[in-house]
Amino acid sequence: MPDSRHAATQRLALWVGLLTILAWGINFPIQKALLTALQPSGFLFLRFAAMPLMVAALLLVRYGRAWPRLPRSELWAIARLGLLGQGLHLALASYGVHWSTPFSSSVLLACGPVFTLLILRAWGVERLQRPQIAGIAVAACGALLFMSDKLLAADWRASGGDLVLLSAAALFSYYTVAAKPLIEKHGAMLVFSYATLASSVPVLLYATPGALRVDWQAVSPLLWAGAVWAVVGVGFWSWLSWGWVNAQRGVARTAPLIYLMPPIAGLTAWLTTGESFTGIKLLGAAVTLGGVALAQFAAAPKTESTHSVPPID
Repeated sequence: MPDSRHAATQRLALWVGLLTILAWGINFPIQKALLTALQPSGFLFLRFAAMPLMVAALLLVRYGRAWPRLPRSELWAIARLGLLGQGLHLALASYGVHWSTPFSSSVLLACGPVFTLLILRAWGVERLQRPQIAGIAVAACGALLFMSDKLLAADWRASGGDLVLLSAAALFSYYTVAAKPLIEKHGAMLVFSYATLASSVPVLLYATPGALRVDWQAVSPLLWAGAVWAVVGVGFWSWLSWGWVNAQRGVARTAPLIYLMPPIAGLTAWLTTGESFTGIKLLGAAVTLGGVALAQFAAAPKTESTHSVPPID
């Protein structure tokens, strides 16, 4: 009976992970439209003004007014997760998507598994094998090829956006890896909620001046619907779901699902915005994702223990 329950949980986690990736892929063109209308500071203000309210409501429903008290060391760890893995990651991703295109954004953010491996190696959790190093090198070459049209055209705004997106991908990988032991101990909902509360005030302080310059009355009902989707569906439920999926399946087994994000984002952008893709860009995307896949699957660890991480001080 326990084995059957475990298998059912694993199947459910896989489906939740796939639906989360689908939501993220569809969200790229929506977020691009929101960032164009609101500017990154306006979008960040909207997101981080709404998220604490939803998180507080969730905690009240779950715990009443007696929210769990954690050791100071764990609270500091969760605060770092919130500031780096949520606040700074989302700020960089917002500017990167604003300066780049939906498809480019999805491809470069899908490089996250490479950064996950590098973080595991830096923390002494996993040693990189030669095939993994080769995969990282291939992914780097693919990323350069993918950005080559912008670099050759001296389109520094778009090129800078792509580099910002790579930084955002690294921070998301940090969040994914560092959150896992805390999620296993306290649950995805509590870790996500406390991390969100920790990141909200600094981001709001940064975003408020820009948000005051936004003409909110000019925002169309369709854009408001997109904002609800981006903030509630993607910003709230998908992050909560992703933490739970990682806790159930493990970081290594969940990370490859991110490879599905660029095709979904590209197809959605083509259908909704008419975004076109050059042969060089498609080749660069294929090489990049191929290198990421090689790094992820080469010399696969024999046990799941290599994908656990040490406690965060």
